[in-house]
Amino acid sequence: MDVKREKHEVRMRVYRALEASGVALPPKPIAGRIPNFKGAAAAARRLAGQGELIKARVVFCNPDSPQRPLRELLLRRGKTLVMATPRLARGFILLTPGMAAGRYRLASTIRGAFKVGRLIQLDELPQVDVKVTGSVAVTERGDRLGKGHGYSELEYAILREVGAVSEETPVATTVHDLQVVEHIPAEPHDITVDLIATPIRLIEARGEVRRPKGVMWELLDERYLNEIPVLMELRKRAAHPEAARKLPSSTRHSHSG
Repeated sequence: MDVKREKHEVRMRVYRALEASGVALPPKPIAGRIPNFKGAAAAARRLAGQGELIKARVVFCNPDSPQRPLRELLLRRGKTLVMATPRLARGFILLTPGMAAGRYRLASTIRGAFKVGRLIQLDELPQVDVKVTGSVAVTERGDRLGKGHGYSELEYAILREVGAVSEETPVATTVHDLQVVEHIPAEPHDITVDLIATPIRLIEARGEVRRPKGVMWELLDERYLNEIPVLMELRKRAAHPEAARKLPSSTRHSHSG
């Protein structure tokens, strides 16, 4: 069986298990999404109480529904959030506790993030202390499976290209226990997660760490360049590195802790 087909079958098994057990939450249908689930808030609290998240000043988070409680909790706890816009179509949104003050619930939603936060350029990306990603399935070793479009991998690759994350930057996710599976096949662009929080446990992954050093242009479908302006900008920078600006020191800080 080829890798993509095997990944698809893992996704479908997870979607069916979540629906059959009654833990799947809207938006529905969950197939084709990072699935929302009962207990997402408990998983968020468990992850937010972990040392790396406690120490972090800046957390990068995906915009999907099951991570909304985590985004709200982090803002309430004084963390700055960098949020990917859906499908990376408009790049990234910066949300500070000051911007969100009194509107944490609103700011943690996609629509609210656009209202409360502000879109930022690549040169404005701060140093990220922890990257949070949505998942359809994970293994206890840290293998991860998204919904199949590759946006989380692209987010990581873009952050790596501009120096906002390094190989040591922890990657975390929140999932339901039914999303923890035995095996997920890997492709070269896939990233692993270090921390997995479920409603009832925290898993510290012990498998091989895989981190692409940047965008794998040779594997990238050309359609992404037309749909994601920041990728086009990065490609221009790669073609003309002498024209690329360094990130202003005012937007960067050392890794917390």
